[in-house]
Parts: sequence; structure tokens; C-alpha cells
Amino acid sequence: MSDTQNVSVAKPKIGGAAYSAPLGTVLPTDSITKLDASYKALGYISEDGLTNTNSPDSDSIKAWGGDTVSVVQKGKEDTFQYTLIESMNIDVLKEVYGEKNVTGDMESGIKIVANSDEYEPHILVFDMVLKGGIFKRIVIPNGTISEIGDISYTDEDAVGFETTFTASPDKTGANHYEYINKPTASGEAKGE
Repeated sequence: MSDTQNVSVAKPKIGGAAYSAPLGTVLPTDSITKLDASYKALGYISEDGLTNTNSPDSDSIKAWGGDTVSVVQKGKEDTFQYTLIESMNIDVLKEVYGEKNVTGDMESGIKIVANSDEYEPHILVFDMVLKGGIFKRIVIPNGTISEIGDISYTDEDAVGFETTFTASPDKTGANHYEYINKPTASGEAKGE
């Protein structure tokens, strides 16, 4: 039976919505346990939020006469698109330009080297709150930035890094995991 209580929108979790960590970091297995300190917060994401494209690429096989008799899946890319808008956050800059291509801090000055080095695979986690205070977490255990959009410097919009992150299969063959949990009795996530 249909239930309007199952319809929801997603808002970023207070304190951050996107986190990056090196491969090998302990993966969360629910949406309420506090993340390991190795996860770096990537700050605000633009109002467009997060988009997951997870659609199969397939071909239809047709019989003589035009009937579709089979559908063959050629692939199924799992990508996440979002725009990071904290352009002065050192962890965001390292995410966008590569860990070794960003040095310094705001006090001493930041140096960014833009080059053609390949992006390193890593873990990405997105935390959000659904209707009724329900927590949702998307965990991508192995993925790589596959595209950065044009960076615009204007006086009307925040400087942002439109990012596409492509998930790769982990050792079980999963591209990403999703966890949905009610908050604990205190209303907070475990470990916070």
C-alpha cells in the first residue's frame, strides 16, 4: 500500500555532507556511526546537491520484423556529480588538484600545482538527513574523480568545482553502498 511517510527529500547533514579518505580506511557500515578521523570533510556542496547516475548501458536485440527479443547490458557506470564550493578549504583543494599538488595553509599561503597527474582512487562518503530526521549515508569504497567542470570566477556565483566521481567495484563487486537508519534515542548519530 502507498504511504506518504515514505516520500522524502534529502538535506546535508549538519557539520558536513561529503567526506574523502584514502583507500584502506575503515568503511562505515551504517549511517549513524561517527566516521573515522581519517575522513576529511569537503565542506559545502552547491544548492544542486548530489546526483547519482547509475543506469545500465544496453542494446536491444531485434528480430526480423522489429520485435525486441532481448536486451544486452554492455556496462553500468556508477557516477556521482556534485559541486564543492569551499574553494579555500585545503581538503577541497587537495581533492580537486591532488594531495601532493597542494601545499601550505591559509596562514603561510597555499600553493597549487595544476598538472596532468592521474587522480588517485579513494573513498568518498555522503551523509544526509531525510524526512523525519532519518540518516542516510552513501559509501563509495573505491572511486576516482573522472571529471572536473569549468571553474568560473565571477562576482555573482561562488567559485566551485563541479566534480564527477566514478565508482569502481570493490572486492565484492559492489560500486557503492547505501545505509538508512533512525537516529539514536538522543537524536544524534552514534559516536558524536
